[in-house]
Amino acid sequence: MSKPYTEAILAEQLSRDRTWRIREISDLKVAVKRADSSLRQVLLRSLVTICYAHWEGSVRLAARKYLEHIALRKFRFDQLNPQFLRNYFLPRLASLANSKGSISERCDIVDEILSGPGNQFKRVNEDLVNTKSNLNYDVLKDICLVCGISLDAFEGRETFIDIVLLKRRNAIAHGEDTLIGLEDLDLVADGTVELMRAFGDALENHAYLGAYKAA
Repeated sequence: MSKPYTEAILAEQLSRDRTWRIREISDLKVAVKRADSSLRQVLLRSLVTICYAHWEGSVRLAARKYLEHIALRKFRFDQLNPQFLRNYFLPRLASLANSKGSISERCDIVDEILSGPGNQFKRVNEDLVNTKSNLNYDVLKDICLVCGISLDAFEGRETFIDIVLLKRRNAIAHGEDTLIGLEDLDLVADGTVELMRAFGDALENHAYLGAYKAA
């Protein structure tokens, strides 16, 4: 996949990634409706795991592509939303805390923070877009913060993300005999597609509007 140098390329890449995911969910949804009763339960369980996989995969790819798009433009940190400078130091601070760094090392980081605004943002630290194989609402909140986008599009979706999608997926992945009803088909499939669209659209809008830039 080429690099998202322009807003149009970014939008095309996010759309292309989302399209094949939606098609797979749609195909499985059709298969569930056509299946006999003995096969239907297996396909419904498969649908939950597929939907979760596409939800996590789409968020991870979209966020990384969005941040890469901005990094390619090589703005200075003082030209960007302050969150980007925070992002630069978050992994360093976490590493320092885990290693119990010396006073000298801590002073070095403070000096870097003070001089940081004049430096360029030109590399994405992929650790910041970590779905932790457990993309619940709190993890999504962190990723939105890193990307500098609002959670407004996901208001009221916490139960769907944490319970309907993630909790059921985890139960199935751990071999539990979790039953999924046919009445849940549209809820799971359509709800997942809505989430993917909402996250991708938020990033695209920010890119086109230049909302990642400093006020």
